[in-house]
Order: sequence, then structure tokens, then C-alpha cells
Amino acid sequence: MIPKDSYPSDVKILRVVSINVNGLRSSVTKGLLEWLEQSDADVVCMQESRITHEQWTHKFKPEGWYTHLFPAERAGYAGTAIYSRLPFVSVQNGLGFELADSQGRFITAEFDLGLSHPVHIASLYLPSGSSGDEAQARKDLFLQEYAQILKQWRDENKSIIICGDYNIVHKRIDIKNWSGNQKSSGCLPHERAWLDHIYDELGYVDTFREVRKEAELYSWWSNRGQARAKNVGWRIDYQACSPDWKVRTANAWVYKEQWFSDHAHVIIDYKIHE
Repeated sequence: MIPKDSYPSDVKILRVVSINVNGLRSSVTKGLLEWLEQSDADVVCMQESRITHEQWTHKFKPEGWYTHLFPAERAGYAGTAIYSRLPFVSVQNGLGFELADSQGRFITAEFDLGLSHPVHIASLYLPSGSSGDEAQARKDLFLQEYAQILKQWRDENKSIIICGDYNIVHKRIDIKNWSGNQKSSGCLPHERAWLDHIYDELGYVDTFREVRKEAELYSWWSNRGQARAKNVGWRIDYQACSPDWKVRTANAWVYKEQWFSDHAHVIIDYKIHE
């Protein structure tokens, strides 16, 4: 990751970060807020916040940041948050269907970046199906409902960056153990085909891969078997963007210098210009 002031002075950069915090209270004890202060980030989208509004006290809201939390109805579970140096024009909770909204799995904030159109930046926590058939069925239902909304946004020509833990790898390059996980949730053929659909047919862009083509750039590692030390990982955290962000993508990183979670930060710099 490079300092934003290393870009030419006439280039305005929007730095967007996606991070599954695996519990905001836990990640804060590991130094997450201190990292935010020196990150040069403009907008940070968090997933699996696992904190209620009552627990989300001032110590979790650093000075100089606009913050918004959408918790799950069930305490200690799921939830999303957005922290931003830029003021929100508006914030909207949910996607309009029960599985997403009761578990706080999606929020979107609107920003005025001085462009000819509003920009939306969202935090998405897509369900995991790894606990069994029922969980996978719920995940598949979520994918079906969400794909219809994604199509509607493309029909509206909505400018949006959707950060999140998608709980799906896309291609062989995105997972260390491809062959051994073909029957594992998160690497199932129909899940990967869903990503093909949103990218190839609906036109969304995996902006990380626009600038980082290398293998073994993962964003999540199991806590078992020294997976992180051996880099036996999965790339399941994305910034899926409307097509207008493709040419704006300047740089991207998976941040692993500090650990606040079992996920790494996905950091992408975008050029802001008409």
C-alpha cells in the first residue's frame, strides 16, 4: 500500500477498504481503529460487525469519521458497518428481503464526489453455506434474490462499489486448494457461476483483478492447520463495481502487515475524474 500523496498532485484518489472484522469489538482490541487513522482510507466497509447499537459506544466511533451500523436482530451475529472520512448524503439499510435485512447483511451509503452523478458505496456480508445443507439453501436463496437487485441497479445505471465478504471464490487463481474444495461451500460450481453471471452478463467489475493478476492473493484463511502461515487461502472478499469504476481503478492490495481478523483488508484506490 502506498501513501495517497505519492500520486501526482492533479490526481484525486478515493481509497476504499473492505474488511470482515470477525467481530468489531475484538478487532478494535487488536488495533483496528489505530490502523484506520494512518490508513489514508476514505471509506471503510466492514462485515460481520457482531455488535448491537447499545454496545456500539463512542469508543468504537473515532473522531473525524462518519459512521453507520446495521446490526442483525440477533445479538452477536452478522451485521455490517461503514466508516467514512467523507460525509454521507444518505444511508440505506437492507436489500428489501428478510434474509438480508434481519441479519444486517447490507448497507449502502450515497456520496457526492463532485461527479455528474451520485456514487454509492455498499457493505455486503453474503451468507456462508458451510455449516450444512440448510445453510447452503439459505445462501442460494440470497444469491437468487440479490442477483435480481443487481440487475435492477444496472438497468438504472447506478454507480456503485459493493465491498464485501462474498463467501465465494471465483476462479482457480483465487484458492490454494482448488481440487480439494470442489464440493465445499464457497467453491461450488453453481456459486462460481453466479459470480460469472454478475461479472460477465450483468457487467459488474472485479476491480481488484483489473490491476492485480497474480496468483496466491487471498483474503481469508482457516484458523486450522497453519493455513495462514502456509498461505492456504481463499479470495472471497471483493469490491464488485459498476462498469464506470473499471477505468478509475488505480491500485489494489491485500493488507497483511497487521491482523485484526481471519480476513485481510482489501484496499483499492480509484481515480476520481469525469
